[in-house]
Amino acid sequence: MLRLNSEPRKNWKQLAAEYGFGFHTMYDEPYWDETAYYQFTLKQIEEDLEEPTREIHEMCLEIVDVVVRDEYWLKRFQIPQSMWQGVLDSWKRREPSLYSRIDLAYDGRGPAKFYENNADTPTSLFETGFWQWFWLEDLVNSGKLRRDSDQFNLLQELMMARFQELARLQPGQTLHFSCCKDTEEDRGTVQYMQDCAIEAGLKTKFVHIEDIGVTRDGEFTDTQDNLIRWMFKLYPWEFMFQEDYAKHLDTAKVNWLEPMWKSVLSNKAILPLLWEKFPNHPNLLAAYFSDDPKLKQLKNSELKDHVIKPLFSREGANIQVVRDQELVLDTDGPYGEEGHIIQAFHPLPKFGDNYTLVGSWLINDEPAGISIREDSSLVTQDMSRYLPHIILD
Repeated sequence: MLRLNSEPRKNWKQLAAEYGFGFHTMYDEPYWDETAYYQFTLKQIEEDLEEPTREIHEMCLEIVDVVVRDEYWLKRFQIPQSMWQGVLDSWKRREPSLYSRIDLAYDGRGPAKFYENNADTPTSLFETGFWQWFWLEDLVNSGKLRRDSDQFNLLQELMMARFQELARLQPGQTLHFSCCKDTEEDRGTVQYMQDCAIEAGLKTKFVHIEDIGVTRDGEFTDTQDNLIRWMFKLYPWEFMFQEDYAKHLDTAKVNWLEPMWKSVLSNKAILPLLWEKFPNHPNLLAAYFSDDPKLKQLKNSELKDHVIKPLFSREGANIQVVRDQELVLDTDGPYGEEGHIIQAFHPLPKFGDNYTLVGSWLINDEPAGISIREDSSLVTQDMSRYLPHIILD
């Protein structure tokens, strides 16, 4: 695994404007960064990233099957009691999923270490599925990369195939897409997914989360009063559960992407359960609930260096890093009231001045590609840069 400098395409910003990539720069700071790229061998991709991704995902699904059937764990996961039956029913019906992303620390040598599961509302789909592939094609065609340069990136192809498969389960149904207002990145991600769905032959509509209406019968509607029967939402389930319309989820008759059982899979409370069920697995980090009585002893030995994570934290918010029992990093954010887990500290690999995180994607439970984010900080956050990658032996 190498980080190699690269000359940016002279016209890349013009191309970004043509393809609707408006969030390549945010707050005057670069988000998309093609001044460098990461190079992997095929063996690193297949053995160190692809197969562990598949295995970690399957282990996580085993934990979901335990949690949804146990009131104790549903409480620990901070899922409202009024939603327990809906979450269980969603899992029992095996309501279909579209995608997930797991975050890994990987330096090209040792086993990749699993940080957390972004199974409900992962972003950077456009950058991964389309834009970095477009970058690769441009550099190969211009002779700046060897013609045998490849990329672990089946994301767009598999997503379109998955949309076609899901459409057969919802014959003739319109798929509504939704995200919050005033979020250019989320809107760009959802627009890309909607474009893929249209290309796959689906009928689609868009409605902002804030504009979802409720009929007298407790059904959901868009701004044209069309009933919503099938919806992809880039909006976390833990937020949905707090909305005024949450009480209508039972009557709304909506088939959700992602399904309600993803509220368990995306919750960081899954990390202690994974460690308990699969202790010392080479891809897992030790993890415990913050009130586990074993922690006092562990913090004096194995967990002297550790990370404190809220159950619902996203984009690196409210993460605390403790080294030698001293707080060395504390990120801002709105999370924490829901409780925390403690995870063993395993720093991201550093390439030059950059800490590097690998996001490993799944479509329909199958590994589908990777994304690379880097930052000068140990914690990857929403403004961390996105860099492309290649495979070359």
